Amino acid sequence: MTQNLTVAAIQAALTDERATNLKRIVGWIREAAATGAQVILPSELFEGHYFCCEEREDWFARAHPVGDHPTLIQFQALAAELEVVIPVSFFEKAGPAFYNSVAVVDSDGAILGIYRKSHIPDGPGYEEKYYFRPGDTGFQVWKTRVGTIGVGICWDQWFPECARAMALMGAEVLLYPTAIGNEPQDLDLDTKDPWQRVMVGHAVANAIPVVAANRIGTEGNLTFYGHSFIANHAGDMVAELTQPVDGIISATFDLDEIAQYRAGFGFFRDRVLTCTRSCSQRTVRILSHKFNCFI
Repeated sequence: MTQNLTVAAIQAALTDERATNLKRIVGWIREAAATGAQVILPSELFEGHYFCCEEREDWFARAHPVGDHPTLIQFQALAAELEVVIPVSFFEKAGPAFYNSVAVVDSDGAILGIYRKSHIPDGPGYEEKYYFRPGDTGFQVWKTRVGTIGVGICWDQWFPECARAMALMGAEVLLYPTAIGNEPQDLDLDTKDPWQRVMVGHAVANAIPVVAANRIGTEGNLTFYGHSFIANHAGDMVAELTQPVDGIISATFDLDEIAQYRAGFGFFRDRVLTCTRSCSQRTVRILSHKFNCFI
């Protein structure tokens, strides 16, 4: 029996009022579910503005623990009602530590697990190291009721190790909630095309669909450029929001057909598994354990 999976990404401008944002995102999720989407991806840290553009102690109050996080509780109920999978990006407080995290909520409302962002940027406009520790979960995949998904977060999407590790662990689609826009230190630098190219590279090199959900609008000194997209397992753009508008995109994939394509193409058959002389076996074992990747 053919196994089809329909995925959707939400692109939206966000205010700094949590209730307003949640109402908008919930509305888009309902619309995507009504059109048949089974996995629906909002953008990174969608509860408010991207607060990491500057360093302020009072913004740590935005974080909550997983167990009593009001947004997670709300989205668990929503996922169960609509019978959809929702990777929920949130600011996590775990004791004295803070993380940029995603909770993967299955279509019955259960939280399958938490991924904590591994790669934390630190630069003009994107000062995340002030707020977040590097994640300690390693890269992960989740077997949801509709398929096996891998989720990275924003800056993770620039690193091929993240995509490869999730593909090796059995992911059938990769999803990246993101918040990316202009570079305030160089307004002539436009990263939109390189961003999309590196993500399409993940799709091609791992023979796997890739979904990216970005925000739009101007927040402080950042203007987010949107261009949320879905690429198929061959790297073809099958859906994209090319204009800075709120909306959803979706695509349906035949997972069995993709698995056959992946096996036939030979990327995983022909991988070189030995390390170079400059890399000790101990280092390989440490990295493999830290990132849950099978080198």
